[in-house]
Amino acid sequence: MVHSTGANNPWLKRYVGPDDGLLGKNQYNNHWNQDKPGGRQVCVHAFIGKLADGSIATYQTLPWNHRGWHAGGTANNSHIGFEICEDGVYLCKLYGLSEKDIICHSEGYKRGIASNHGDVMHWFPKHGKSMDTFRADVKKLLSAENKPVDSVKKKYYRVQIGAYSDSANAEAQLAKAKKAGFTDAFIKYD
Repeated sequence: MVHSTGANNPWLKRYVGPDDGLLGKNQYNNHWNQDKPGGRQVCVHAFIGKLADGSIATYQTLPWNHRGWHAGGTANNSHIGFEICEDGVYLCKLYGLSEKDIICHSEGYKRGIASNHGDVMHWFPKHGKSMDTFRADVKKLLSAENKPVDSVKKKYYRVQIGAYSDSANAEAQLAKAKKAGFTDAFIKYD
């Protein structure tokens, strides 16, 4: 499910934090990958945007197979949610999806599986785009790439699962991450 932040701000540091040396500093510390950002229970699986140096990157904020809190409806149980972005077709290949499986938040609302949001249809038309043009682009990429998932160019994602005031909770989460195969998982003590 494609989402848009609804703000004219392409910088990942606004939505993902804290700064890892690549993101840049969010002076307001109002990034979205923290417990109840702005008092809301929301979390998508990934953000794609600009790093501090202006290059484009993907930051995964939830495991792909983890239930997100992005749709405000039952699509939380069935869809991977990411904030508006242009990216390869890795997830489609990984899960055997076609362009027909991709919807935006406003389409989810029309299907009765998401809350009433306009994204991305408040933004795409300003650039002569629609979800149909987005899906057509994905279809072209899927047709052009006949490689299995393992041969898709490797991408690296940073994952932050949460912050804990109790070290035992942090250690338990670390153990779960390592058991799930996140061999590079670690705890950063602030």
